[in-house]
Amino acid sequence: MEEITEGVNSMNISDSHKKNRIQVSNTKKPLFFYVNLAKRYMQQHDEVELSALGMAIATVVTVAEILKNNGLAVEKKVITSSVDMSDESRGRPVQKAKIEITLEKTANFDELMAAAQEEREMRNEEQS
Repeated sequence: MEEITEGVNSMNISDSHKKNRIQVSNTKKPLFFYVNLAKRYMQQHDEVELSALGMAIATVVTVAEILKNNGLAVEKKVITSSVDMSDESRGRPVQKAKIEITLEKTANFDELMAAAQEEREMRNEEQS
């Protein structure tokens, strides 16, 4: 959990008022880094906004589906758009697809998180 907290603290959040936004990039961060980060944000803010451009869109959709399929989140809003970006290699602007998915935690989110924590603690005791 400590590495998730570090990730939250070091995230570059462009809108200072959007403290519950996760901007997913096409870096080599594991998928479950974003899943765990989204869980953490939902614990703190009751909802999370997942945002991505271009090739990172698939990661955002997968993270949202994992959270929904595990009963942790429900979809509140999905916005798709395109943004103009400058492409230095071609010297002209290009359009990139953009997605923003807002998820809110389910009524039994806290229960499910507590059960998962309990299960982890039991596994750790068995290994000790």
